[in-house]
Amino acid sequence: MAYISFQPSDFFNSKLWTGTGATHAITGVGFQPDFTWIKNTDGTKDHTLTDAVRGVDSQINTNNTSAASTNADQLTAFDSDGFTLGSDGSEGTVNNSGDDFVGWNWKAGTTAVPSGGSITPSAVSFNTTNGFGIYAFTGTGSAATIAHGLGVKPDMIIFKRLNATGEWSVYHRSLGYNNVVSLNTTAASWSSTAYFNAEPTASLFSVGTEANTNGSGDSLLAYAFTSIKGFSSFGSYTGNADNDGPFCYTGFKPAYVMIKNTSATQSWQIYTWDMQPFNETCTTDAGRLKADASDAASTKNAMDILSNGFKMRTNASDINGSGNTVIYMAFAECPLVASNEIPGVAR
Repeated sequence: MAYISFQPSDFFNSKLWTGTGATHAITGVGFQPDFTWIKNTDGTKDHTLTDAVRGVDSQINTNNTSAASTNADQLTAFDSDGFTLGSDGSEGTVNNSGDDFVGWNWKAGTTAVPSGGSITPSAVSFNTTNGFGIYAFTGTGSAATIAHGLGVKPDMIIFKRLNATGEWSVYHRSLGYNNVVSLNTTAASWSSTAYFNAEPTASLFSVGTEANTNGSGDSLLAYAFTSIKGFSSFGSYTGNADNDGPFCYTGFKPAYVMIKNTSATQSWQIYTWDMQPFNETCTTDAGRLKADASDAASTKNAMDILSNGFKMRTNASDINGSGNTVIYMAFAECPLVASNEIPGVAR
């Protein structure tokens, strides 16, 4: 049986902690992160995203349109086995004393800017093994291409303008380059070629004339992801509004799934199983977060986590609306078989 040559936790891992309001080292991630996404699960606080390309003192928030902000008291360092948090000041988004937090961590790595494309990024960090890259660039206002170095076509790219307010613009393989969906809102997807201009290729991704992906003179950021067998999966399903809902094959037992009903006005739903370690994520447990909202963790609609994917167990319209197209991104806890040759099984 074929299997990936690494453990998923070598490149993606999540951590839970309770805030201290003082310098706090979060260890046990298993690698030095290049991208960390933190959410206070107790309070109505912003999602806080930090990456090595922008630097540890630069934060952006998926639940709003704000430009990047600078705060030296939040995430203060990426460490060899995790990261260090500061006092968190008055924000309470990463380390407020007594509050509970979740942090999702991705590893990238290569910082040599790949050649090609009409825009040369100012800084990058990407990894061909796990199919993830971070790219900082200056927009031109005209259709352009950027080399990503991943070697295969990206399945999902998330864009954010850093120097000014603007929506988070998302390309997803299931929608195509002529449709866009916003990570910071509940809006359904809409048609436009101004954001992405063309389908990504194995070497390049494209941007159009839209300011939120390529504003002239603007500082922009892109997170690009490709599907890696046994590690990550990006796709879609069609809802049936039935408690016996669609099954999505990923080829692994998921640790993290983010989904969006792109046919309707619905939030981006994040399901993460370190917060809710049961096979069926039932409606009475607080384990759901919304990427587009500052809400605390809340009760969630039922979804079965299986050794090879996930299955809807609800007729709720946010994740299983009748005839609706729902996109997803998923990362593995355990593949069907990994380099330790231990099969992944459902909880």
